Amino acid sequence: MRKINTRNFRLATRQTQREVNRRIVLNLIREYQPISRAELARRMSVRRGAVTLLVRELLESGVVHETGPAAVVRGRRPTMLSVRTSGSLVAAADVRPAKTYLALADVGGRIVARQSIDTPESPERLPDLLAEGFQQLLVQHGSGDVVDQCVALGLVVPGMIDRKTGRLIYAPRLGWRDVELRREVSERLGLKVYIESAPIACAMARLWLSPDETRGVNSFAYVHISDGVGVGMVLNGEAVRGETHSAGEFGHVTLDWNGPECVCGRRGCWEALTCNSTTIARYVAGATGERKSGNGKVTPSPAALTIGEVVRRAKRGERAAVDAIVEAGRDIGRGLSLVVGAFNPGRIYVGGEITAAWELLEEPVRLALADGAITREARATPVFPDGSPAEYRLQGAVALVTAPTFAAHSVG
Repeated sequence: MRKINTRNFRLATRQTQREVNRRIVLNLIREYQPISRAELARRMSVRRGAVTLLVRELLESGVVHETGPAAVVRGRRPTMLSVRTSGSLVAAADVRPAKTYLALADVGGRIVARQSIDTPESPERLPDLLAEGFQQLLVQHGSGDVVDQCVALGLVVPGMIDRKTGRLIYAPRLGWRDVELRREVSERLGLKVYIESAPIACAMARLWLSPDETRGVNSFAYVHISDGVGVGMVLNGEAVRGETHSAGEFGHVTLDWNGPECVCGRRGCWEALTCNSTTIARYVAGATGERKSGNGKVTPSPAALTIGEVVRRAKRGERAAVDAIVEAGRDIGRGLSLVVGAFNPGRIYVGGEITAAWELLEEPVRLALADGAITREARATPVFPDGSPAEYRLQGAVALVTAPTFAAHSVG
């Protein structure tokens, strides 16, 4: 049961019931497309006539379209329905400490053009750089102006966001604090802007762009391991943000008081133990004894290495690289046990470049999670790697734009 929030509510009107039912129909089409009107009625346990008018309204709005008759063995061939993904572009931006990745995508998350720009040291420069970057992308794509071609911008940042105001509260990796980012970017681009933290955006991509994977579970966690560490939590189909917008900041929970210093100023945070730079440093420390790797090549300095290179070396069997990945896996699993204990999700997705070595990560992750969990059921929490971690922050940006069309109608 959900308590009505008497400080923030919307009154039901005579149109509320129809809007709720229309959203139900739209989401059934999204999850089971292509689908016929008869199948919609069956899934809703209503007569077909009750569905017909709702479908007509969705067709007239353009969000749904008919994809043609289905192939059947005998009888009348039903006309199938699907959500329309073409015809509109979404601008997506993923801000990271060194690079900001820009993309144009359809509303289904399919990326049609992309490029990267250097992330500015000052957030005040970001709006101009985004405007220039997206205009260049549209020229490459053969389209016109940003305002004319894009329905909105989804903006993903590695920090805490006040969702109501769009204010960036704090991004430790960027060194940005208290920035009115949404308003500034919106005014410069002339687009509506949806802004969110990276881990929540990744969770939103799972929730809204991968309905087949999340249909069976309404509560899950997305753990993003990259430059930093963050957790996006979805409870009963809704992202958890907390009273002051800092829910999911497990990355700055201390696991080892004697561990390395974190960017937040404390020591031994989960982020400090598992972020990409730590894994690279562990690899270098393990390889410096002989200064040559197993294949005879000189081990580069940390500045010349990427986590992708460490993963590739681990897959080739280089001992120092394998050890660094396995140690990271143990620390990832220790942190996951905190997530399970605090949130008890139905499943956990782990994303980030390091998951390309999942065959090496999986066992230490699961063992450490089991060691830190209390109950048998908690120890058995399913953990899955993200199949395309490089895409999900951008797809999360797309999901920020598309989700309001499908989200449950809010009253009370």
